[in-house]
Amino acid sequence: MNIIDNDLLSIQESRILIENAREAQKSVATFSQEKLDEIVERMAEEIGKYACELAVMCKEETDYGKWQDKYIKNRFACEYLPIRLRKMCCVGIIGEDKENKTMDVGVPMGVIIALSPATSPISTTIYKALIAVKSGNAIIFSPHPRAKKTIGKALDIMIRAAEGYGLPAGALSYLHTVTTAGTMELMNHKETSLIMNTGVPGMLDAAYKSGKPVIYGGNGNGPAFIERTADIKQAVRDIIASKTFDNGMVSAAEQSIVVDSCIAAEVKQEMQVSGAYFMTEEEAQKLGSLFFYSDGKVNSEMVGKSALELAKRAGFCVPSNTLVLISEQKYVSETNPYSKEKLCPVLAYYIEDDWMNACEKCIELLLSERNGHTLVIHSKNEEVIRQFALKKPVGRVLVNTPASFGSMGATTNLFPALTLGSGSAGKGMTSDNVSPMNLIYIRKVGYGVRNIDEITNRVLTREKTSISCVSKSEECNQDEIKIIQHILEKVMKEIK
Repeated sequence: MNIIDNDLLSIQESRILIENAREAQKSVATFSQEKLDEIVERMAEEIGKYACELAVMCKEETDYGKWQDKYIKNRFACEYLPIRLRKMCCVGIIGEDKENKTMDVGVPMGVIIALSPATSPISTTIYKALIAVKSGNAIIFSPHPRAKKTIGKALDIMIRAAEGYGLPAGALSYLHTVTTAGTMELMNHKETSLIMNTGVPGMLDAAYKSGKPVIYGGNGNGPAFIERTADIKQAVRDIIASKTFDNGMVSAAEQSIVVDSCIAAEVKQEMQVSGAYFMTEEEAQKLGSLFFYSDGKVNSEMVGKSALELAKRAGFCVPSNTLVLISEQKYVSETNPYSKEKLCPVLAYYIEDDWMNACEKCIELLLSERNGHTLVIHSKNEEVIRQFALKKPVGRVLVNTPASFGSMGATTNLFPALTLGSGSAGKGMTSDNVSPMNLIYIRKVGYGVRNIDEITNRVLTREKTSISCVSKSEECNQDEIKIIQHILEKVMKEIK
């Protein structure tokens, strides 16, 4: 009888991939920025031909979200992202100050291990592959088991394109036998330089224990505050467009709405007109009981489902034009499912007396899962906007824009990213929209502009002046002054 141990196979494959990546990266590190840019362009161009096919395949494999919206994300990654990348210089001399005689040299981190989520697997994989090659790194993917076929196909396409234009074999690769043991081996290997974990919280503790730098694009629990000066129709339109995009699976998408009490009735009416269904308390309890298992884990069968499908599963009826389900809430608590992230078109709804109380409610919501991801404020009051930006424990604050699109840089000028750092809550090394600049370190170069004699003479003069001041003001002991002078003269001789 043949017994196949997939864990052992996966561990062995991981070691081979790392060794190949290490050798390949040594070669890639010698490439000019122009050469790397050419490879990135060809990768993006080739994968773009399959953007629609991969979106459909992803929906079929994962049963998450809407393929049409996945197609949009795929095109965003392979068309818009490369445009922004063209303007960037990441390796070699990336900055020079001739007046102060300093230079910055971009140096690749080395071998990167990338974990992609099942929620946005293809767009995230395309994005990570492009920014890794752009910055002269090797990258190895550990595909999410729920999306491994689609991720594998996307990577095969990009690997062929990249190697056809000179990328060394092994610089872009992925684990074929995917197991937890194999992924652990990738993260813990001595040649691994950096771990990029996007939306795989189950592997986060293991990533930290590896002792390697970790970029974590984590869960979001972001609120959207509609302040009394907001354009209510536009705010509602933005929130619903964001929360229904790919059936609410973008991590930065709004999870709750906090409304200024003086406009609450108008906001509710506008939301109902725009396709929001406000659940009764009984309906909210039925639906809420389905989001999480008794051990607190997310029920994956509720992820990425439409509002109509969610209501059907919870056993109540809603109008056929319903886009979003809303539960009116008063309190934030660990046991309340509506205080947590829900990767589907469901929102909690809070009413507060003024922006200061709303500010505190938003902080409560952000701290309830301590991910510090994204906050949205809809307002025309610049002072309120600034106060929110100053006080919120969050990685990014978006103003008057849909969170799903603004966070990734589609409707804002933030860097176009599909890994949004959660570093503000101690969950990773950065809270940036992760770019190639997060995948390098900067070597500082400084030319000598003054000699040691100048420095020591200044120090001696300063010390003598200080001693003189002390002598006059405090009439210090002359013997002490002589001792200090003796010490300074001794130090000066040693320096010379």
